[in-house]
Amino acid sequence: MKFRKFDTEFEIDEGLIAGNEEEIRRQVDEYFSGRRKVFKLKVVFPDGFTGDVMREISRIPYGETRTYGELAEALGSSAVAVGQACGSNPVPLIIPCHRVVGKDSVGGYLYGRKVKEKLLELEE
Repeated sequence: MKFRKFDTEFEIDEGLIAGNEEEIRRQVDEYFSGRRKVFKLKVVFPDGFTGDVMREISRIPYGETRTYGELAEALGSSAVAVGQACGSNPVPLIIPCHRVVGKDSVGGYLYGRKVKEKLLELEE
C-alpha cells in the first residue's frame, strides 16, 4: 500500500497488518491530521532480529524517542544492527522507526532525514 505525504511516497506492507487497506488508510490519515497517536492495527512481526527490533520500537510512545544504543542495549545487540533493522522496517509509521534517533543527531531514515524530522515535529 502506498500513500503520499511530505512530498514523499511511503510504502507499507499491508500483508503484515491484520485489517483492510481502507482501515489502514483511515488510521494513517488520522495520524497525519493529529487525531491519532496510537495505531490500532495488529502487526505480524517477522521472525528473527528485525521482528525483535520492530516489537521494541512499537513500545516507544507517541512524542518520545529512543536512541539506537538504548534499543541495542535492551536487545543485547549493537546500535548498527538496530539501525539496519530500522532501515528494513516493512511497516513504517505503524511501527514508528522514526522515533529511533542517534545519540547526537536525528539519525537516518528510510525516507530521508528531512521526512524523519517532520514526523518527529508532528508528534511534538
